[in-house]
Amino acid sequence: MLEIEGLNAWYGASHVLHGLSLAVEPGEIVALVGRNGAGKTTTIRSIMGLMPKATGAVRFAGTELLALPAHARFRLGLAYVPEERRIVPGLSVRENLQLGLLAAKGAIDERAAIDEIARTFPRLKERLDQQGVTLSGGEQQMLAIARAMIAGPRMILLDEPSEGIMPVLVEEMGALFRRLRDEGVTLLLVEQNVEWALRLADRAVIIDQGEIVHHSTAAALLADKAIQERYCAV
Repeated sequence: MLEIEGLNAWYGASHVLHGLSLAVEPGEIVALVGRNGAGKTTTIRSIMGLMPKATGAVRFAGTELLALPAHARFRLGLAYVPEERRIVPGLSVRENLQLGLLAAKGAIDERAAIDEIARTFPRLKERLDQQGVTLSGGEQQMLAIARAMIAGPRMILLDEPSEGIMPVLVEEMGALFRRLRDEGVTLLLVEQNVEWALRLADRAVIIDQGEIVHHSTAAALLADKAIQERYCAV
């Protein structure tokens, strides 16, 4: 589904990713973990086309992405949930969801799509006409995820979805991500909550100083406390 080879990325003169290579298979959850500043967010921003400079190869379902703008990548079926959520001020929950359909490929029945989101997220159903920025932190995270889901993407990139969320909502998100995987959606999950991510994922990849330093099944990394301590401990 996703193939990255020799990816380099920069913020200005700061060289952040150094020849990074990574593959994600269709219908799996891959956890990308590591310390703060290791390059996790830069990796998914590079995949989505949001870095000022990136070189190498990034292929999604066989299509080379690096020459494409972010909206074209979205139209291929690649969705992104940023760490900061980016709920648009002045817009209702419904209108924020409608934004997720603007660049979608092909005709999508807006009412049916929003009805499906309402069934998946009962809390959002009750608040469709409420200003999105007035939701609680957990509800805003749900809205950000729902906005990414609404156009039926083939893969979703998630940046720190559990950050600042109550434990009960974190578990609800985990159940949702498993359901999406079972329905054939591929997930790349960047997460500081390492134990939760590893219990959720099929495979795990550790990034350190802009390079991949470890990859294994998620279960194997969950059991390997020495590797976690070496690369993931604060």
